[in-house]
Amino acid sequence: MIYLDYQATTPVAPEAAQAMAPWIEERFANPHSPSRAGREAAAAIEVARGQVERTIGATGGKLAFTSGATEAINWALKGIFERSERRKLVTIATEHAAVLDTADWLEEQGVEVIRLPVEADGLVDLALAEAAIDGETALVAAMLVNNEIGVIQPIADLARLAHAAGAMLLCDAVQALGRVPIPDGPDLIAVSAHKVHGPKGIGALWMRNGCEPAPLLHGGGQELGLRSGTSSPALCVGFGAAAALSLDRADDDAVHVEQLWNAAREALGSDWTINGSTAVRYHGNLNLLQPGLDGARLLSDCRDIAFSLGSACASGSGRPSHVLRALGLSDRAARSSIRLGFGRYTTLEDITAACSRLDEAARSQSVLPA
Repeated sequence: MIYLDYQATTPVAPEAAQAMAPWIEERFANPHSPSRAGREAAAAIEVARGQVERTIGATGGKLAFTSGATEAINWALKGIFERSERRKLVTIATEHAAVLDTADWLEEQGVEVIRLPVEADGLVDLALAEAAIDGETALVAAMLVNNEIGVIQPIADLARLAHAAGAMLLCDAVQALGRVPIPDGPDLIAVSAHKVHGPKGIGALWMRNGCEPAPLLHGGGQELGLRSGTSSPALCVGFGAAAALSLDRADDDAVHVEQLWNAAREALGSDWTINGSTAVRYHGNLNLLQPGLDGARLLSDCRDIAFSLGSACASGSGRPSHVLRALGLSDRAARSSIRLGFGRYTTLEDITAACSRLDEAARSQSVLPA
């Protein structure tokens, strides 16, 4: 199996797995217990918290661990509107379902939701954003690196517009953490461990001081008194180790991803075009269109290559990608697109072999009308 689905999840770094092992086996104490073993577990969580905070790079705030980025995003969106008298949310049409579906729910509660369109390259028009963000806006929600097409939104500019209107900015940095720098400006930042070579089942929400959302979960008041539930030392330690490793390896990983990007484009034929901007993009995400291609059939024909047709969270729905539709692609073109994701543990040999195989399999299909 050649794994090219890094946007769906990443392989767990051996260093993260090794760091977790003792906290799964002999050091299993509840970190909220006053016992010595409990205090040791709590101390390990605080070390991990610092590692994730340093990788995010934001200052003047605090970080709470969550069950994942979906919980972090729901908490930020719902919790800010619970505390704010303003009743307007501005977001982008290409956001992850965790944002868009929560926005739909908020709309049912009486919140006005503005979903900004994007240009053909996948980038938001800042003039439209400025017109939409006004004195009624409580929150702007925007993804830094898009999970389907890899384009990088102008988060710092959006934060500036939000702050000028007295609003806050929530940044979904799930696909950015450990891959591209997170700019200054966001008031809330959602991240996830399993996109950065850590374990599944844990994420975090960074909150600027004074921008904390109302709690989503109630109970024992763990996680800074804001997010109840017994914390998992093993998951926190795994996240911390993976985040620290990504910070240490940032330059090497970036060089390797660029080599993989170039090798992939060289191995693919001229029939493929790239969806989204090629200039403002994370190069570990290659979303490709070949007119007339049956993407689902290509998945079946190349079962020994792990890739996807879009977001792993929505690919089973049978609906064409809302991100590709937002770029102006037809349903047919969206279904003729595939997403290749690669990174630290992908070899040049693997990317070349996989792309050559996919190109050959695509050309062997009987051409369908575009």
